[in-house]
Amino acid sequence: MTAELVRGQNHTLPQTRLEIRVSAGSPVVAGATLGDERGTVRGAEWIAHPGSHRLPGLEVSRQAAADHRLAVDLDALPDAVHRVTVLLALPVGAGRPVRFGAVAAPFVAVTGLDGTEIATFTLTGLDTESAVSALELYRRQGVWKVRAVGQGYASGLAEMLADQGVAEAAELADSIQRAVASGLARSVAPPPPRAPEGERVRHPAGPAPSTGAGQPPGPPVPASGPLGGSAPPPPATAPGGPIDYAHPRRQTSAPPPPPPTAPPAAPGQPAQPVAGDATGWSMDERLYNQVWDMFQDLARAVAAYRSAVDFAESRMDQELDRALSDPRSRIGGTGDRVREEARAKRDELTARAREALDRDLAQLAAESAVVEPALPASYAGWDNPVWHGYRVPMEIPMALRIGDLHLPERTDLRIPLLVRLPLERGIWVDSGRTASEAAAATDGDQLRGLAMETAVALAARLLAVYPANEFSVHVIDPAGSAAAPLAPLVNSGALAGPPAVGAAGVSAVLAHLTRRVDLVQMALRAGAADSLPPDLDPGEQLLIVNDFPHGFDDRAVTQLRYLADEGPSVGVHLLMVADREDARAYGPVLDPLWRSLLRITPVADDHLADPWVGHAWTYEPLRAPQGSRVLEQVLALVAAARRAGYR
Repeated sequence: MTAELVRGQNHTLPQTRLEIRVSAGSPVVAGATLGDERGTVRGAEWIAHPGSHRLPGLEVSRQAAADHRLAVDLDALPDAVHRVTVLLALPVGAGRPVRFGAVAAPFVAVTGLDGTEIATFTLTGLDTESAVSALELYRRQGVWKVRAVGQGYASGLAEMLADQGVAEAAELADSIQRAVASGLARSVAPPPPRAPEGERVRHPAGPAPSTGAGQPPGPPVPASGPLGGSAPPPPATAPGGPIDYAHPRRQTSAPPPPPPTAPPAAPGQPAQPVAGDATGWSMDERLYNQVWDMFQDLARAVAAYRSAVDFAESRMDQELDRALSDPRSRIGGTGDRVREEARAKRDELTARAREALDRDLAQLAAESAVVEPALPASYAGWDNPVWHGYRVPMEIPMALRIGDLHLPERTDLRIPLLVRLPLERGIWVDSGRTASEAAAATDGDQLRGLAMETAVALAARLLAVYPANEFSVHVIDPAGSAAAPLAPLVNSGALAGPPAVGAAGVSAVLAHLTRRVDLVQMALRAGAADSLPPDLDPGEQLLIVNDFPHGFDDRAVTQLRYLADEGPSVGVHLLMVADREDARAYGPVLDPLWRSLLRITPVADDHLADPWVGHAWTYEPLRAPQGSRVLEQVLALVAAARRAGYR
């Protein structure tokens, strides 16, 4: 089974003779450095590059190319070597791209000698960088592993080599580029662009600006983090022209096309929907991209309909104004006839727009009916049968479903709200009664209970989709008021420890997680990520905070803000259950905290806006079916796997 890695994730290597395959959209330089137990490169003789392409146990390409194969024999490396870092850089020269943001995201695969993929990594999110540490093979306690790195350097090879402790890094980088320049004429050209597989059956609207109203959170199927607005909007096209449905942060040099599992549609008939009909390197990625496509299609179809209705109303008003401004129209029944004709034209235009919308909505509903049952557990709702066959996974999935989105034109058509993993932002479950009309109509105590139940369900999903002992959950419940909603987590034994209560409990948990963030950051800066204290849990951490700011003093608030700002980059995430009104006494000091978190609600609320046309999407939290014990059953399996892992 191939491990699809994301930045920072590692995977055990089952063998020591390997190939590392690199695919890029334009020629790149591929090399590798050898590091000692501290990750330090001891000299130029520990670097394999086009000018010196062979070292004991390592061989790289001798020229820039769009595709590379690096050979690695870990058993043949010198005993002092504990780390092999694969480097990619853009060759210099007139007409060459100068930053990775201008080329397709490089794709790196670690394979066996027979070509079987062991682990893959797509280097997304690069911009001004011209060199990047793609991944590293490292030895820990006698076992070799691979870790996805993706660390870019805007100043190029010289900065990257200096960061690994290489003396005279600038001179060495220049010599590498000179060696590359002599071989650029022989460089392998990138593969030709893949021809379009055919347009999806849609009637897209022309692009419209985002309204920017409220708190625009970014695309509801974000590429690398929850609703952060980090993914750019899709490229604009001429009205009626083709639309690029490729995910803006999930590009590779040549992703495989979807499998031809459905016969082509008859002429004049809509295509039959198929689960996984988007491009991608795995079924999970194809389904992820298909959900993204469905969201965009629904957004544009509804935008086209609303635009047509507005146009019909505006045209009617203009015709009435012109007609009624003429005094002759006031004689006899001329005015009434003009009104009837204007309204008839408006109704005709509106009916045609609604017909087109209904056709698109029917196609999307048919696609949703096919896609929903095919979703993996991490993308599926609690009512999906996939949870009844749940097993603790071996790898982290691409994304996690945290709710559903819909528009008022068809409320039963729900689009999964997916966030990428690992999380890049914390989550705030708003327990305030001013959050929405539904919240205002709910009793305050009941709303706080629903908010905590929503947080528990999210924590359970995160625990369920991570491998055993690679994700831990801590809870701060200062007054002990969330005992009932927390029961599934507490009774299953899935928590890292009992919920912290009182000021002392709050202080202890915050100190523990703050220490973890500090130590990991220091280790990364020192290049000694494998030298962390033995009592430090290397897995991802989630902190659930109930009823904030109750039980928090100024020091605790400062620590919480620190965790929100610095924690996600080193695997510490926040899940806040709070009413912002309760924290007004702190004034604007907490505003950065609220802005850094993805706000969701425990009841239906239309507070999320897309960046393309500014629709107000209604968010629905995920709920386990009434009377179902799926949550408890899944948590019991998670807890059992955790206990087995500690033996």
